[in-house]
Order: sequence, then C-alpha cells, then structure tokens
Amino acid sequence: MITSLFRIMLAVAVVHTSLAISTETQASESMTNVAQQEIVRAGSQPSVAGSDEYFVGKVRVQPVWPADASINASGGLVTFEAGARSAWHTHPAGQRLVVTSGSGLTQEWGKEVKQIRAGDVVWCPPGVKHWHGAAPNSAMTHLAVTGTVNGKNVSWMEKVTDEQYNGR
Repeated sequence: MITSLFRIMLAVAVVHTSLAISTETQASESMTNVAQQEIVRAGSQPSVAGSDEYFVGKVRVQPVWPADASINASGGLVTFEAGARSAWHTHPAGQRLVVTSGSGLTQEWGKEVKQIRAGDVVWCPPGVKHWHGAAPNSAMTHLAVTGTVNGKNVSWMEKVTDEQYNGR
C-alpha cells in the first residue's frame, strides 16, 4: 500500500514538474516576442547649433530621443553659453526642463524673470508664453522634455530683448 501510494505521489510530482517546465518554456518563448529595451548610445546623434532665428547667443541642441508611438514627448539637451537664451515661445502640450548644470533664467510673459540652477525642474504649461536661457555670467544646460500635439511641439515668437532678459 505504501509503495503504491509512493508511486502515485511520484507520478503526480513528475507530471507537475513537467507542466511547470512547459509553462516556463512557453512564458520564456512569448517574452522573446515582446518589445525589448533599446539603447541609443551617447553622442550617436549629432548636436546642432541653435538657430539664430530662435535663439540669442550661442546655443547647442543635442537630440536625445524623438516623440514616437511609445512616448509622445521628445527629449533634448540644450546648452546655452553665458547670456544666451531662447526666443519667446509656447508648447501645445507643455514642457519640463531639468537643469543639469550651471545657472539660468526663465520668464513667463508678463511676470518677473526667475533664476534657475542645476537640479531645478521647471514646468512650462501648455500655451504659456515663456523663454529660458543661461544667466549673464554662467553657462546652463537643461534636459527639455517636450510634449507633442499633431506632430508639433513648439510655436516660436519674437526674440527676447536685452531689456526683457535683464528684467527691465
């Protein structure tokens, strides 16, 4: 009786183990059909000079990622030399700026100029007219994460005057 019971238990254990291995194999096989991580190597996308049409002073823009079906926001590292700044602009889906080095300035239309520093995060709400750039005596780099609506992420306007930049 004990031998028969042992054989039944052994048979059940073998079937259970076999099912578990089969399930693990199926799960592993189905995971290979799922999207995988993608690595874009630093420096693999060339940086470009900021256009004189949209910036005052020397600015470099390093694309980090484009908006796509996976995430509807683009990312870019923007470096402003001391005194450089963007023109006034708006974003249809807003923008977050993560200041990664240096110090800078930002301003919403009709409000006072504010200082920003490495580690600060700035939220630029959709449709709010603003500008941002480096402080007069310091370069500044920020990661810009910009939402996209119908393929558009910015509406450029007039350049920031020296008087506006200096808070007058």
